[in-house]
Amino acid sequence: MSATEGAAGARDDPAACTLCELPTEGVDVTDDEENRFCCTGCRDVYGALGDADVDADAVRERRRARDGAAGDETDADGDRDVPDGHEAAFLEVDGMHCATCEAFIETVATDADGVSGASASYVTDTVRIDHDPDAVTIDDLTETVSGLGYSAYARDDAFSRRQASNMATARLAAGVLVGMAVMLQYIVLIYPTYFAFPFYDERTLTYLDEAMASTSGTYFFIVIGVLTTIVLFFTGKPILRGAYVSAKTRSPNMDLLVAIAAVSAYLYSTLAVIFVESPSIYYDVTVAIVVIVTVGNHYEDSVKDRATALLSEVTAVQVDDARRLTGDGETESVAVDALEPGDRLLVRAGERVPVDGEAVDGDAAVDESVVTGESLAVRKVAGDPVVGGSVVADGSLTVAVGPDAASSLDRVAELVYDLQSGNHGVQKLADRLATVFVPAVLVIAAVAAGASLALGGAPTDAMLVGLTVLIVSCPCALGLATPLAVAAGIRDALERNVVVFDDTVFERIRDADTVVFDKTGTLTTGEMRPIERQVDDDLLRLAAALESRSAHPVGQAIAAARSAADAAEAGPGEAGDEGATPAVADGGAAAAVGESGDGGDAPAVESFESHARGVSGVVDGVEVVVGHPALFDERGWTVPDEVREAVAAARDVGRVPVAVGRDGAAEGFVVVGDELREGWEETVTALDESGVEVIVLTGDDERAATVFAEHDAVSSVFAGVPPEGKAEAVGRLKRRGVTVMVGDGTNDAPALAAADLGIALGGGTAMAADAADVAIVDDELGSVATVFELARAAGRRVKGNIGWAFCYNAVAIPLAATGLLNPLFAAVAMGASSLLVVTNSSRALLDD
Repeated sequence: MSATEGAAGARDDPAACTLCELPTEGVDVTDDEENRFCCTGCRDVYGALGDADVDADAVRERRRARDGAAGDETDADGDRDVPDGHEAAFLEVDGMHCATCEAFIETVATDADGVSGASASYVTDTVRIDHDPDAVTIDDLTETVSGLGYSAYARDDAFSRRQASNMATARLAAGVLVGMAVMLQYIVLIYPTYFAFPFYDERTLTYLDEAMASTSGTYFFIVIGVLTTIVLFFTGKPILRGAYVSAKTRSPNMDLLVAIAAVSAYLYSTLAVIFVESPSIYYDVTVAIVVIVTVGNHYEDSVKDRATALLSEVTAVQVDDARRLTGDGETESVAVDALEPGDRLLVRAGERVPVDGEAVDGDAAVDESVVTGESLAVRKVAGDPVVGGSVVADGSLTVAVGPDAASSLDRVAELVYDLQSGNHGVQKLADRLATVFVPAVLVIAAVAAGASLALGGAPTDAMLVGLTVLIVSCPCALGLATPLAVAAGIRDALERNVVVFDDTVFERIRDADTVVFDKTGTLTTGEMRPIERQVDDDLLRLAAALESRSAHPVGQAIAAARSAADAAEAGPGEAGDEGATPAVADGGAAAAVGESGDGGDAPAVESFESHARGVSGVVDGVEVVVGHPALFDERGWTVPDEVREAVAAARDVGRVPVAVGRDGAAEGFVVVGDELREGWEETVTALDESGVEVIVLTGDDERAATVFAEHDAVSSVFAGVPPEGKAEAVGRLKRRGVTVMVGDGTNDAPALAAADLGIALGGGTAMAADAADVAIVDDELGSVATVFELARAAGRRVKGNIGWAFCYNAVAIPLAATGLLNPLFAAVAMGASSLLVVTNSSRALLDD
């Protein structure tokens, strides 16, 4: 079920969250109207956006008019009417490249027995098919959607994806090689008879004329026709398929215009070979049209492939196998799909929890940030719920599989697929123009041919006039205008470490009304670091040595503070990291915290014990405790009031403070926090000054977002929001205007997919990158502005290319219609216009 179904579904289920439909059992969060929520974050989002005075139907119609997207069966809120017992299948479809492809795939899928609905998106190559699993299988659906050059397969089927890529390369190679063979014959043998090449003497030209008029010439033309057939129907298959889909859906597009010109030249030449003595054949026109457009599209795809290769290091987060406990206490490795409710799983430090469940044994710190966005690890003991996809940071847990035997991470993945399949792409500018241009060209060609006949011309001459109009109007320049400009945008973005996954970014993005930022990992670095301390260097070294035995993120951050003490002790000339930066405030003086090595002999940890609220042990013969003041109270240690007050004050602003003590008393504290990302203030301020509303949306505690709530450029902060709530919030913001989401983690993926434009920081997870349209590889937040600049520049370049192409057509079509151009000169003019478009597109989009 889509998260955007939100409130409508919640009204049918009173136990579900009014915003995101997550269960509300055991949670007592309501508003003044007695709506129930799964958390305070969803309540705050609903309170701010739930009753927005927006005409959803008007927004939907405006988007349809702007995008020209194919219709679907969802309403303005994204609701689907899915019959009981039907399931959603998500397939990747290779070959979709425009809005008409979406409409065709949806029509083919819904015509199949047992299918109640389908929603396709060429932006993400995804189709969602709601079906009755008892009536139709996934394999049946895959076979149904595949055909006419489309290839459907499971989203995780890397082999099928590679096959599709290899086939595209084979089509291009065949087109270029066979096309070169055809053009070589034209250059060497046919063009000389048309133009009387000066490097051929008169005797040679006479011989060629006679040969072309003989039976041998006919066989020669047949061979060229066979080679052209290969180019047209093998290399040009995607173009012909697009033309067929365009005609079937009654939505003329660029493929239809290209196909009409290529097929017309092919049919005229073939008929001439069969019926005309000494024919003039224009197979070269067919070859040139198909190969030029195919090369342009392939160039765009190759630039995108090269760009996405930069993200090979993002982390995959889903779990395939689990360690299940058997009756005799042993463990066995089983597939996650084979787990049953009640099964007990052993999860050790550093491993992911395979599915949602409940801890029944053990004591461990669990990092749930990949699902919830919460930057702080949570201590889990027997009886606590555990989220599938979270990571056990230290210790180990025995987890009883929940009643659904499903993972929250898998639920987030399905939500992403759902949103992606419903995210229809825009109808590209060239395709929108083609809806008017195609009928106009056909009418002009028919009128010109009819006028030639009416004025006493021979049928072949009339056909030639009509053919010339079709050839001269062939939009090779138009066909190249968008892909080459987009490829230039992708190329220039790549030079700036910005990866563009979706070629429609440069047409979909408009002036943004709202930019929504995730907090953890986006506006902050997502890494826990010591940011303040009030403790002497000697005790800090002992505490750091003790925490080095802990896998808890807070403990690891404190352990890193050892380098500060070592650097201070060694002096500025002996620190291991010359570039260490001040990061820990010590009573007003900054101590360097870098990655320097140990400044001397490391303290010896003689014993270590982990507790729910900290750690304790003996280091160099000294008893040391690091943790919450409550841990000191439990052990009967003294905690000065100033330490308690400092710890409380740091916790109130979202930091993680820990008291540090030895030999029965707390002597100071260390404050650990998620460091703010460099340049965040400049980024949000620039967006605010440009008239864009800035919103921060986070799964973290409200206290951790205080610094953003207090910033003048940030209009709203919604904290404690789960992934489903984030997606719903973005969906509601989209009703008010164009919404951009910037995030980095798996918990941001649904919101990234739901937004008009998703931007992921490249250091994030694979799922975030998969859901986004753009990824910033170097994690530079300032590159968000670059994305908008490139999009606007690419849009201007596309319009410039299309403007030139139409100027050419405005001159060439009248000449062709009046018989002043023959097909050969028309083909030359077409090639010249294409060359100008290629040259224009090769220029850089932005001046550095």
